[in-house]
This record gives sequence, structure tokens and C-alpha cells, in this order.
Amino acid sequence: MGEALKLPIIDLSSPDRFSTADSIRQACIDYGFFYLVNHGVEEEILGRIFDESRKFFSLPLEHKMSLVRKEHRGYTPLYAENLDPSSPSKGDSKESFYIGPLEGTHSNLNQWPSDGIFILCEIPEVLPSWRSTMDLFYKKVLRQLKNALILVGNQPTVTPLGQRNSGWSAKYWWIICCIRYAGSRLIRLLALALKLDEDFFEKVGASDIPTAFLRLIHYPGELDSSGEEIYGASAHSDYGMITLLATDGVPGLQAWSAGRNSKNQGYGRTCQVSRVIQAFIVNIGDMMERWTNCLFRSTLHRVMPTGQERYSAAFFLDPNNSCVVECLESCCSESCPPRFPPIRSGDYLKERFRLTYGS
Repeated sequence: MGEALKLPIIDLSSPDRFSTADSIRQACIDYGFFYLVNHGVEEEILGRIFDESRKFFSLPLEHKMSLVRKEHRGYTPLYAENLDPSSPSKGDSKESFYIGPLEGTHSNLNQWPSDGIFILCEIPEVLPSWRSTMDLFYKKVLRQLKNALILVGNQPTVTPLGQRNSGWSAKYWWIICCIRYAGSRLIRLLALALKLDEDFFEKVGASDIPTAFLRLIHYPGELDSSGEEIYGASAHSDYGMITLLATDGVPGLQAWSAGRNSKNQGYGRTCQVSRVIQAFIVNIGDMMERWTNCLFRSTLHRVMPTGQERYSAAFFLDPNNSCVVECLESCCSESCPPRFPPIRSGDYLKERFRLTYGS
């Protein structure tokens, strides 16, 4: 299994925001990873998310391919992406399902198992709990949003009940709201950690609603490697701002422990990132590293096959597409000038996706 990385644990419920921000700052400088507890998303709910993921990924490939990825939403089959473009492998041994924003002008881009070909295949009958849970989750959404309005100050647009036609859609809309709420609080703490105004990232458009994506991921247990080295997810750093990850407890996630800001796979060592019950694994992405002039680390990590099926849910909080990512004043000086030119978030992400998917 290898050495386990001993990451800091950050308590999102702590009343001492400045002490929490200082702890986050040190974690981001030293590791680029940390655990987040008391985030407001119950373990029981995440367990149900994994149960629904298992049901979806166990469906026949032809059914899943009816929802193949479009506009960065929907199903991605095994080996369709390679997170390390320099790797000679045929692709990463995972399948996934992307869910984009469920509010606003782009919400209609999402694909749902209750739509289109899946209705003709009677797939909703295979997953009856999706529809039956809609009312329950919608009520919980409203409660969670009320808390978010009080504690975070965001004014999300609530999608009317009639605009969501399946329990599956409602279920994931609710979990996205819960995690986005936690992410919004975390982003404010990151601003304090960088000696900025608490609402800095909101002012520059870095925490807008249209940039939140949930990705459900399945790593098969048995694979035919044909003699080549297989990765569940090849070595990469995340592209955006921050990522919040929940896993089902099966090991496999590894992060590089090396000299500060090193992205050289030949340097340092890989360490296991173990699961902590009721905690998200949080890591810094490349755009946050650019913003902070490499003060905060966007650390290389990968997932290695273990012979067991593995499920995870990754929530990506990225800046608004038009947000300009440029070195923060608190992170540069005459002796430490900006290392990266300014770039629009949307342009940066578009190029990274092109390299990953080959189109």
C-alpha cells in the first residue's frame, strides 16, 4: 500500500475563522491537499449517492452510451480520456458521468437517465428510487439554501419543482447545492488565508454558480492490462480552482510528496491518500496555483488499480469562464514577480480539456 500522507484536518464549523484560515494556508503551502470535516453533507447521503452510481454504471454499455459526453456533461466510457498526455497508455481505466449546473441558462445541457433513449429502454424502471426521492430532496434543498443565504450570502436561483422531471436529477441537484455551500464557505476561508478580503473571489467572479460540476467516477476492479501499465487515473493536477472529493473507502488515490511546487514525476515519492470518515479530500487546482504565484500547491496525484471496484464523487469549483486569473498582489513582489501571464478561466480550461480528450 505504501506510506500514507498525513494531511491536516480542517474543521469547517470552527467559529475561529482566522485560525482556520491560517491552518488552510499552511496546508495549501505544504501539501496542496487537506481533509475537510463538518462540511454539512451527511455521510448517509453520500452513501446513497454511491449506491445510485453503482446502479448506473452497472447498466449495459449501449444504454450508458446513449448519454455519451456532450458539452462536458454526460457519460465518458473506459479509456476515453488520458489525464497524462505524455503517457503511452491507451487511456485511463475509469468511466464517469459529469453533471453540470442545474440552474441558469445552461442547465438544459445536462443529460439525465430519465430522458431520451433511456425512457425507450425503460431504464427508469430499473432505478425506481430516483423518481421517488425527488420531493424529499427538494425540501432538503430549500432548507440547505436557506442556511447558505444566512452563512454565505449567495443568492442562488432556485429551479422550480416542475422543471425537474426525475428523482435522479433532484437528488444530484440537492447534493450539488450542499457541496457548493461547503465550497463557498471554503473559498471565503481561502481568501482570508491569502490575506485578502473575505469576499474577494466572489467579487472577481471566481465562485459563480455556473462553474460547479459534479463528476461520478467508477474504477472497475478487474482489468485486462495486456502487459501494459494501467492507471485508474494517470498522474495529473486538477485544472481549476479547488476540488472536493468523496470516496467509498476503497484505496488507490496517491499524491506526490516532493519539493515544494514540484510537478516532476521522477522526483519525490507517491504516498497514499487515505479516506477519513465524514471528510472530503480537498485539493488545490492549477488556477489557484497560478493565482497565488505557486504559493499554494497544485499537487500531482493519480489513482492506481487495486483489484477492487472503486467509486468516487468529485466536485469541481472553477472560476467563471470570463474571470481573469492573474497573480494576486499579496503573492508577488519585486523579488518574486508573477510567474504566469493573465488568462481567462474559460480559455485555460478549454485547452486543458482539449489535451485530455484529444478534441
